[in-house]
Amino acid sequence: MIAWDPVTRAHVLRAMEDYDRLGPERFLAEHGFAPTTTYELAWEDRLYPPKAILGAAYEFATGKKLASGDFEGGKSGAVKVLGKLGFAVRPKQS
Repeated sequence: MIAWDPVTRAHVLRAMEDYDRLGPERFLAEHGFAPTTTYELAWEDRLYPPKAILGAAYEFATGKKLASGDFEGGKSGAVKVLGKLGFAVRPKQS
């Protein structure tokens, strides 16, 4: 079980800035995640892959890199953690 306590809103915002700077493909490749299939993180009229953003935020907070299989991305995982930090995560629009 991952301890998410070290991750703050600032870490999540930094991860989103990194995503914007690198672009989706490079960000996902560098952080070891795949594109989102179920949920999307909405912030300032932009959409982000919640699991990848949270994984990058964890790395920024702790210096430890998580693999995609290390934690869940759905309602009981990344969606829940990001929600507790005040972010809006919604089902992905097709």
